[in-house]
Amino acid sequence: MGVLERELAYHEKLYSGFAQAHFARPAVRALRRHMAARILRLTGAGVRSRVLSLGCGIGDTELLLAPQVGEIVGIDLAPAAVRQARQDAAQLGLANARFVEGAAADAPAGPYDAVVAIFFLHHLADSALADAPRQVKALLAEGGVFYSLDPSCRRLSGAVGRVLFPNLMKRYQTPDERELDPSFTAGLFRAAGFDTRLEMYDFGSSPLAGLAPGWQAGYRAARKLDDWLLRLPPLRRRGSNFEIVARLEAKSPAPGRGRLPGDPFP
Repeated sequence: MGVLERELAYHEKLYSGFAQAHFARPAVRALRRHMAARILRLTGAGVRSRVLSLGCGIGDTELLLAPQVGEIVGIDLAPAAVRQARQDAAQLGLANARFVEGAAADAPAGPYDAVVAIFFLHHLADSALADAPRQVKALLAEGGVFYSLDPSCRRLSGAVGRVLFPNLMKRYQTPDERELDPSFTAGLFRAAGFDTRLEMYDFGSSPLAGLAPGWQAGYRAARKLDDWLLRLPPLRRRGSNFEIVARLEAKSPAPGRGRLPGDPFP
């Protein structure tokens, strides 16, 4: 069985009950709301933006983004995940959220103003990861932005978790996924011609949401602590998850497309 088949089998099982219950817990919902707000701020996506989400899962973050953008398209390998995302979008009355089954290469044609990949790149085989910037570039409009969030190979929380909670760590990981080197991954997008920015997302708040999904107050306190800790250069490199924000330079302003205040690339 190859990597793609193993990933599909794992996620089809994950999205057949466990993920729906786990992602609905208060701390995880708070984490997803924070992610959605962060994506909007860093990409500048707004009410006229067309957004693609790679590896969307059951669409819990995408459905939070939908009311804030023009259109969002999510794609995922797992049929169970896509069925759940479609059902939830229909129940919420979100006509601008569309979910399709397939790999990233099967994504509906662009151009998109933003392409997002939340905990997606680290599932890719090395060859597919190396090719990801080219695929993303083909999907983006001029001036479009790519955003990704993935676990760092330098994460202190991962080292601690593997010692203290080895079985729990395995529960949240597929056999083929791995933690990525932030600088190397960002370098792939720079080499492909993107104006690329690397950020650390968190330190302990996301792992805590996974360990204690019902403890919303604990997550919020950990998020505030993260925001302080990640200002300290010695600690930043040991953060849990890193973000890549990579923009394609526009040759000329695209009519009818705008950026929200807070665009990280003035």
